[in-house]
Amino acid sequence: MSKDECNFDGIVYLASDHAGYALKEYIQDKLSSCRYKVVDVAPHEHDPDDDYPDTIRPAAEKVAQDVHSRGVIFGMSGQGEAMVANRVKGVRAALFTGGSDEIIRLAREHNDANILSIGAHFVEPEEAWQATRYFLGVCFPGDDRHVRRIKKIDD
Repeated sequence: MSKDECNFDGIVYLASDHAGYALKEYIQDKLSSCRYKVVDVAPHEHDPDDDYPDTIRPAAEKVAQDVHSRGVIFGMSGQGEAMVANRVKGVRAALFTGGSDEIIRLAREHNDANILSIGAHFVEPEEAWQATRYFLGVCFPGDDRHVRRIKKIDD
């Protein structure tokens, strides 16, 4: 599957904590330069004392309300951010900390992941950009078995 096979044209919601702030800004610039529709939910300035639930939850809620959108969130490990996002009904956040993009493909194709959580401490900016583009490029095929499983998660 090519990384550009699915032409995603929804909104991409972005959010981070202080540790992921610089990477969020980098990805926002890259997405905007490629003419993606981007909404920077939070934060809008670096705050070393922020608490990631305060910035991640609003982004996750926006993704849950807009089924045609996706989100990309950033934190030091990405783990806590994914946990917060996954507490919002309708959100299926997948964690990426570098390496093979196979985890992104599986998260999209099998779980219809709608948020990608990136561990900024483990991923260089260019790898994060490639992962984000791939996440936006992989379509959910809607196979019955996967739809059935997702419905069980959401119920």
